[in-house]
Amino acid sequence: MTLINTIDISQIDFAKGDGLIPAVVQDADTLQVLTLAYMDEAALRETLDSGQATFFSRSRGGRWRKGETSGDFLNVVSVTPDCDGDAVVVKVRPVGNACHLNRVSCFGDEDAPGVGRIARLERTIHVRAQADPNDSWTARLMAQGPKRAAQKVGEEGVETALAGAAGDEAELASESADLIYHLLVLLHARNMVFQDVLDVLARRAQPAKDDS
Repeated sequence: MTLINTIDISQIDFAKGDGLIPAVVQDADTLQVLTLAYMDEAALRETLDSGQATFFSRSRGGRWRKGETSGDFLNVVSVTPDCDGDAVVVKVRPVGNACHLNRVSCFGDEDAPGVGRIARLERTIHVRAQADPNDSWTARLMAQGPKRAAQKVGEEGVETALAGAAGDEAELASESADLIYHLLVLLHARNMVFQDVLDVLARRAQPAKDDS
């Protein structure tokens, strides 16, 4: 796996923590914090070389690659140091659970809170799109192509608008959920992800250039 960024290990201050730096592990898609671990220089180098998160275990007194025994690997997308160079954020795409208690995250039972739920739903759509169309509505939509998914987005958009105009809050929330789900299916059918939409919103949020 090729990381999306490179870092200069010589700029990392391992001395401040007696040879170790904290590594905040974050899901690259949902942005959920999965765990906090530690790295020595060798573990960081192995992480960058292998593309799989490798840490230094203070209890074991040595390096270990997450998933070696459990099979729950953390495939690394990027490693970013903080402003002082004495800690890193490791963004990953997990295979299985990050927590040894068989939970998604070491920080509570909540799974992909907030807007991270969108990315989690995208992963579910990806899996269900490959299922038997007789068993999965998502697979049936995908089998019928983008035009059918687009039609459903139109239908759900009308229903959401009607709920917004005359329905109660529960109905509006439910119809909005249907709309978002079908929009994500449409994006998947067009080989796109919701991040493509967020990128457009980010560009639109930038201050307008002064043309004067």
